[in-house]
Amino acid sequence: MDQTTAVVIIVALLVVLAVAWMFLRTRRSKELQAHFGPEYDRLLREKGNPNRVESELAERERRVKKLSIRPLPRDVMTRYSEMWNAQQARFVDEPKAAVVEADHLVEEVMKERGYPVGEFDQRAADISVDHPRVVENYRAAHEITLREQRGQANTEDLRAAMVYYRDLFRELLEDKEPLGATRR
Repeated sequence: MDQTTAVVIIVALLVVLAVAWMFLRTRRSKELQAHFGPEYDRLLREKGNPNRVESELAERERRVKKLSIRPLPRDVMTRYSEMWNAQQARFVDEPKAAVVEADHLVEEVMKERGYPVGEFDQRAADISVDHPRVVENYRAAHEITLREQRGQANTEDLRAAMVYYRDLFRELLEDKEPLGATRR
């Protein structure tokens, strides 16, 4: 084999590797977009760079896979459902207190399921792996709750927060097989 043939083979091999890498990268991008949906789009608007977005989402998936996310036993689900129903009923007379308690109830269910409940942004990032369709609602509800604490939320805002919390709460209660969890 002469030197020209060797160079052609090496260049051809590099082209094949580059095409394979681009194919795998495109496939992974489409998988992340399909799974995370609106969360992918939100991060893309925020960061402006698909590579940074995909890197962050992949890191979130790795982090959540290390957690011991578990479904709730039936009796615990029932207890939390009753607690939620009490907060919804409370909303009529005490909307501010009901929203604050709804925030705490969502956090409590997250903790019971095995999600870490430290800083809010990390909580939302963790939730986005298994519940990407409602995480933006969770952020909106939390923001309304913070505005309420500053006296800047009206009753309609509080109603919206309850609906947003309810969406995530229901998913947390009913989710049997979290997408990002590893079973132990």
